[in-house]
Amino acid sequence: MRPPFRFPEDLIRLQQAWQQTYAELAQAPAAAGTTMLRRRLITLSGALCTHPHWVTPTAWRTGSVELRRATHTPSSAEREGAA
Repeated sequence: MRPPFRFPEDLIRLQQAWQQTYAELAQAPAAAGTTMLRRRLITLSGALCTHPHWVTPTAWRTGSVELRRATHTPSSAEREGAA
């Protein structure tokens, strides 16, 4: 069994903000202005990818999946399916 990944708090907050923004964008009606959400998502993506925690190129590939798992919050559809 692999030891659990440990991530800095600011990196976890960045990932949570990315997931929240993505969820808001996914829920926005097609006719709604989503420019601000898309720009925020791009900014957060850049901040996530260039965070100092990822000092080596391979760290992002392996650690990014673990980061998403660590910060994952079930969607309403997932919660309803589990009930």
